[in-house]
Amino acid sequence: MKPRFALIALLAIIVLLLGACAQPTPQVIEKVVTQVVTQEKVVEKVVEKPVEKVVEKTVVVQAATPVPAKKIVSWFQYDQNNVDPKADERVGNEYLRKTIPIFNKEFEGKYVWENQFTPWDRLAAKLVAAVQAKAEVPDLIEAGGTEVNNFYKNGAVQDLTEWAKAQKWYAEMDPSALKICTTPDGKIVCIPMANRPSQVFVWKDLYPNGFPKTTDDWLKEGERLKQAGKYAMTFFGSTAFNGDGANRAVFQAIVSFGGGYDDGNGKLKLNTPENVAAVAWLREMVQRGYVTEISFAGGFQEEEAFKDASAGAIPTGLFGYRYINPLVAPSGKKYEKKNEQDMLDAIAAGDVILQPFPAAPGKKHGCGTGVAALFIPTGAKNPEGAKEFINWTLSPAHNPAYVKGPGGGLPVLKSIAALPDFQTPFYQQAYQVASASECKVAWPTVVNVTGAKMAVMNAVYKLIKTDPKADIATELQKAEDEFNKTVK
Repeated sequence: MKPRFALIALLAIIVLLLGACAQPTPQVIEKVVTQVVTQEKVVEKVVEKPVEKVVEKTVVVQAATPVPAKKIVSWFQYDQNNVDPKADERVGNEYLRKTIPIFNKEFEGKYVWENQFTPWDRLAAKLVAAVQAKAEVPDLIEAGGTEVNNFYKNGAVQDLTEWAKAQKWYAEMDPSALKICTTPDGKIVCIPMANRPSQVFVWKDLYPNGFPKTTDDWLKEGERLKQAGKYAMTFFGSTAFNGDGANRAVFQAIVSFGGGYDDGNGKLKLNTPENVAAVAWLREMVQRGYVTEISFAGGFQEEEAFKDASAGAIPTGLFGYRYINPLVAPSGKKYEKKNEQDMLDAIAAGDVILQPFPAAPGKKHGCGTGVAALFIPTGAKNPEGAKEFINWTLSPAHNPAYVKGPGGGLPVLKSIAALPDFQTPFYQQAYQVASASECKVAWPTVVNVTGAKMAVMNAVYKLIKTDPKADIATELQKAEDEFNKTVK
């Protein structure tokens, strides 16, 4: 018994000594207790086991600072904050109210569209002045194609030629629309959004024999209507809005006689046999009493005579359908929604028809043409955003709303024109009239379009209204010479 007990005691001492000498790393240990049992005595055996120390680390990840969305600032002649249902530009105003939130949602975090209302008759001068003064300019503007040479000559807009040619829509763009956005030296400086050919809105019942095909026939119809207490036409005959009437019915008449304004080198060429004949015809229509007196009142009051059917026709731009309302047909039927739908409804019902401007004998039906277009100004802060905006507006999902809204015309892309939106009587008739007409740009090379319009309209107004006995050729030559002196 003793040897066995002595052996067990010796082993226990050795184990304790070894445990005392060991220096486990790290300091944290775990104690495991076991029991060795004999018949005589229970001896506790302690075994020390080193374990790994667990160290917790907290890693803080710094979140990236959000990048604010870039602004796309535009100048449109429409005001999204104007909710007046009687506002002259209510169609464009409503378009912006609906479309700005849609754009901002689709480009959330990337772009924010901010429109700054700018009246149409001040926009061009404001942009040129801002660029020349190196002041703040928008990222894009909406303007008519008549401003192409003015903007380009004054360095106010960017050359978009290479970018435009690289876009998918370029191959199907209407060449005539693209030409309007092209400078004389071949630079594309704007992108057409909608075509705006001029037409004649006609009360069908006031022309039971059909609308006249020639200017001579229109004189005959004018006498018939006069005897019935009506007028053959009403038109923008005043000098208001810096002579803007020169772009409308007056130009339709000029082209219908084979004439024009622009000499192709930046100057006016007014004293031509064709122009003299056109003004003589227009003067005869006025002096015989076939044209409403309100045609010369200004402020678009000439439209009133068509609204109440006291005049049988109004030659103007296609976009006129947005403004000429409400309507009362010769039959007494009323179209009283007091918005653009009135004219569309009257056309769908067959009360109003669209027709080409009557042609002079041996000539083609005349038509003035233009586009609603987007330009990117020189000095724009976000030109890339502006380009994405242009592509977005030309897309099948969004271009129809623009064309039917502020575009006020016909689609410039074949794929858009084929959509159901543009198969209605209004659009089908508009296409037919444009196809039957010789449509020309009023100012293909003239830079100072405002000055040119005023020169033309002041002369025409004098000849047909205030001094109908004045010599037409002499007055046209005088206007031509005075304007051309200002061309450098």
